[in-house]
Amino acid sequence: MIDLTGVTHHPVIEEMTDVLCNKVQNTDRGFFRTEVAYFLGKMAASMRATVVTQDRGEVPVNIYALALATSGFGKGFSVNIVENEFMGGFQKRFTEETFHVIAEKHLWDAANARAIRNSSDPNEEFEKVDGEYRRCGTYVFTFDSGTPPAIKQLRNKMILAQCGAINLQIDEIGSNLMGAVDVLTLFLELYDQGLVKQKLTKNTAENTRGEDVNGKTPTNMLLFGTPAKLLDGSQTEDQFYEMLETGYARRCLFAWGNQEKKASHSLTPEQIYRNLTNPTNDVNVKKWAAHFHKLADPAMYGWKMVVEEPVGVQLIKYRIACEAAAEMMPEHEEVKKAELGHRYWKALKLAGALAFCDESSEVEMDHLMSAILLVEESGKAFQKILNREKNYVKLAKYIATCGKDVTHADLNENLPYYKTGAAARSEMMTMAIAWGYKNHIIIKKSFADGIELYKGETLQETNLDEMIISAGTHWAYNYESGLMPFDQLHTITNGAQEDGSPLQWCNHFLKGGAQGQGHRAEESVLPGFNLLTLDIDEGVTLDVVHELMREYKFMTYTTKRHQTEGHGDRFRLILPINYRLDLDSEEYKEFMNNVMEWLPFQTDTAANQRSKKWEGYPKGQYHYNLDGEILDALRFIPKTSKNEAHIAEMKKISSMDNLERWFAQRMASGNRNNNLLKFAMALVDSGLDLYQVQQATLAFNAKLSNGLPEDEIRQTIFVSVSKRFAKQAVAA
Repeated sequence: MIDLTGVTHHPVIEEMTDVLCNKVQNTDRGFFRTEVAYFLGKMAASMRATVVTQDRGEVPVNIYALALATSGFGKGFSVNIVENEFMGGFQKRFTEETFHVIAEKHLWDAANARAIRNSSDPNEEFEKVDGEYRRCGTYVFTFDSGTPPAIKQLRNKMILAQCGAINLQIDEIGSNLMGAVDVLTLFLELYDQGLVKQKLTKNTAENTRGEDVNGKTPTNMLLFGTPAKLLDGSQTEDQFYEMLETGYARRCLFAWGNQEKKASHSLTPEQIYRNLTNPTNDVNVKKWAAHFHKLADPAMYGWKMVVEEPVGVQLIKYRIACEAAAEMMPEHEEVKKAELGHRYWKALKLAGALAFCDESSEVEMDHLMSAILLVEESGKAFQKILNREKNYVKLAKYIATCGKDVTHADLNENLPYYKTGAAARSEMMTMAIAWGYKNHIIIKKSFADGIELYKGETLQETNLDEMIISAGTHWAYNYESGLMPFDQLHTITNGAQEDGSPLQWCNHFLKGGAQGQGHRAEESVLPGFNLLTLDIDEGVTLDVVHELMREYKFMTYTTKRHQTEGHGDRFRLILPINYRLDLDSEEYKEFMNNVMEWLPFQTDTAANQRSKKWEGYPKGQYHYNLDGEILDALRFIPKTSKNEAHIAEMKKISSMDNLERWFAQRMASGNRNNNLLKFAMALVDSGLDLYQVQQATLAFNAKLSNGLPEDEIRQTIFVSVSKRFAKQAVAA
């Protein structure tokens, strides 16, 4: 696009925006600038101001605007300020004086032209023309609803008067869009030049078809409301996007209000009060109200603003840049391409409105550049409208925030976009679950009396400096709950009391734990954990576990019975998980059972109790692996689609032991030879002899659907295994 460095908004827009920001107590200037631009276009169009170009002839000045913001933003309040305080004088003078003065002149012009054409009396022709004019009803300066026939009738009145503009302002457009489709379709045709094809009606004695009156009637439109109502994911949203595709994308200036820019979010009450009572508010209102009253003078009627060559060349430069940028976009983004490719046309009309406000006979470079600046801001707002949340995203967020189990009936009742068809809602739910998985939202599905129930929550990512721990000196009482860095866990697991005895700890907060009075019992456990602890008493060595788990972050510490008489390696494995999970007792038990089934070695099943106490060992050894990735816990959470897929995968390999399952899952994703070698080496490290390793490896390979040829195993894997045994023999 073109360089806008140093370009500023026009003073009338900025000073009016200052007042609106102060009075509405909102600092979102972009929203109010678009709103003000519409009203400037409304005044210029009413006075039939035109931009005179060398390449396109005369272009009427008019503005279409769509401004969306959440409830409480100040949309209606700001419109009332502009209409009543800034433009009240213009509207009163225009409707009570200027319109009638200009209309009478043009009615006589029309009568004289007919008299000459028909060789009739001018006075008689004036009575006929005046009768047509009066039968069209009273001129309406602004309306919020109507029908195409009524608008065409108003248009006929303005064609006879050769004055005024058709001004449509619809509040709560989301609620009123479906009822205004016919009117908005008509406005599509009226935008460029104010022209529309006449509808042929039957001529009868009661309804005589009058003489066709040709002419232009500039139109302005302001649509404003809340995004939630307009972008409801249902019929209204579909209709809105259809309208964008058929032409409103290229015709409208857009604004998207940011609720976070409310004054209360960034200013103190004292600052807000000073803004509300700022003397410059009244100064600016009186200044521009007087100026706008002056613009309603009949002498300003038909104001023409010439586009000289330098400005015309700059406009063409902007047009080329817009069209080039649009051509770079993919073909399927038709709406974005249309809006971007026609920004130059909106900029020209807005520049004309600014020039009219300045009473300038030329569209100067400053007018054009200020208009381009605002149109570019409008383009950014348009992107926000197009990038609205998809229906499945809204569904995921709703389930995550409603805080209770919901049925399909609940969702259908509360969400207008939730489909009733089983296939459609199943697809939407699947997409919601998938989106949630990537955006820290977990959705659980359960059944009660055959009815599907859904419950969700927004997950909090784990901060490794804030691991959830409760620790104490007694086996059951006076636990203190707090957060500590993962790499400092050894101060608990290998720490000691003053008398040298070990500390006791668990991986949940306890009621009263913040005051050091936590009671370690199931009824005292507070939901929420981000750390897993597993007890390993037999069947695998510490070194093997370190090797098998090296892709994950973990800590191990040896227990009191480690390598004591009659015992091998005894230790605990501690794994941080990627999210803090809030699970009840039954869910936690199922979660931990899933984890233990997944691990490549046997662990003590008592680890599936939330209130499980772990004892430290001051004389033990501890080891950290901080280079791996943090364990993804989502596949283990019960009642989730991710867990269902995990369980289904585990069933396929249910005939295998833990170690075989561990490597079978990795071999399914590729690199079979390397993973089978790791499996064999794990068997070597576990203490089996060469023959046992070979037989176990071949047996495991035979269970795989994609196993390796036996010749390849013997020529590669078994050679490496033999070398490992030879190396161990030399070391011994």
